[in-house]
Amino acid sequence: MLTLNVYNRQGDSVGTVEIDPTEFGGKINKQLLHDVVLMFLANQRAGTHSTLRRGEVAGSTKKLFRQKGTGNARVGPRRTNKRRGGGTAKGPKPRDYEYHLPKKAVRAATRMAILSKFQDNEALVIDELTLAEVKTKQVAGLLKALKLQGTTCLVGTKDYDKNLYLSSRNIPEVEVLPASQFNAYTVLRQKRLLLTRAALDELRQGASARKGAEAK
Repeated sequence: MLTLNVYNRQGDSVGTVEIDPTEFGGKINKQLLHDVVLMFLANQRAGTHSTLRRGEVAGSTKKLFRQKGTGNARVGPRRTNKRRGGGTAKGPKPRDYEYHLPKKAVRAATRMAILSKFQDNEALVIDELTLAEVKTKQVAGLLKALKLQGTTCLVGTKDYDKNLYLSSRNIPEVEVLPASQFNAYTVLRQKRLLLTRAALDELRQGASARKGAEAK
């Protein structure tokens, strides 16, 4: 069993919560995490890169000078990739990098990423995190109290909280997401993971439900 401290907004411990690793898969497959993260990164690529081939650059297709008798090395037209201003040889063209792994593998990787944060002591649990108004100063003070200032952090809530999102978006390297939108890439991308107690319960229930459904 893994034991995590539960903190309040002042950074004081107000209790603990125990987590069974089997709820999140029980073990971590680094190769699967690597494959899923690569998939997310590939799917974010625009693929709009484009170079001009020798048939697309400006210039004559005429041979610069005759093949023999000049004493110079033989050359082709100006468009050849061997000359300055010529076309690119085998350069990139627009393409789609998107591909998808099986859904079960992606969901398993998400559980493993969360479990890795628990095992590496990079996750914190806060009893509640709601804001009555949009105030960046409150979120900055909270991160300072929890000693999360100056590090990348993913804040997980049960539901979308507009005030919390707007209060956090000006803080560098801090991302706020509902627990239902977690994936392996977003979890591993940030160094620390801050979860509300409700978000943790949501993740545990979701993991147990998916595990039961996949077992069938």
